[in-house]
Amino acid sequence: MSNIIILSSSVRTGRNSDRVALYFKKYMEENNLANAEIVDLNVYQFPIFNERLKFQPNPAPQTLEFAEKIKSSDGIVIVTPEYNGGYPAALKNVVDLLYDEWHRKPTAIATVSNGGFGGTQVITSLQFSLWKMKAWTVPAMFPVPKVQYAFDEQGNATDKAATDKRADAFIKELLWCIEATNRMKS
Repeated sequence: MSNIIILSSSVRTGRNSDRVALYFKKYMEENNLANAEIVDLNVYQFPIFNERLKFQPNPAPQTLEFAEKIKSSDGIVIVTPEYNGGYPAALKNVVDLLYDEWHRKPTAIATVSNGGFGGTQVITSLQFSLWKMKAWTVPAMFPVPKVQYAFDEQGNATDKAATDKRADAFIKELLWCIEATNRMKS
């Protein structure tokens, strides 16, 4: 079974995107699709990095732990809010921190917003940064408009059937990319 990291990227007070990260963890485990672990940037509270990890003379243990989680995973689901058409500085900070760890890593992007567009404006800028890192961005999206009404604080979808249907297509695309990557390594 694949090991998937769910990167919860908001560090704001009162954030809602974490609800979607919780949902994906439950969804993958309940449907026996993958082993899922949430890596929460709010827990790490990283400083602003002034250099890539591979050029840091004495990286902090939590930085090395984070890098290893990304590197050793089979795939990643990034859950990001849209802030004024872009993604959070905390996410940009860790995307730029790593390089080799992103190389050919199947990475799916779920976006959220409090408004009606579900964070879709952030997808192209985040994809572009990940492409520059040579990540394999999965050709599937999971936008969540009005996230505050779509999920409760425990990650339960208010319309479970419709959300599960969308999640099924999204996660299966990620799993397909993981399988393709594994076959290419053989």
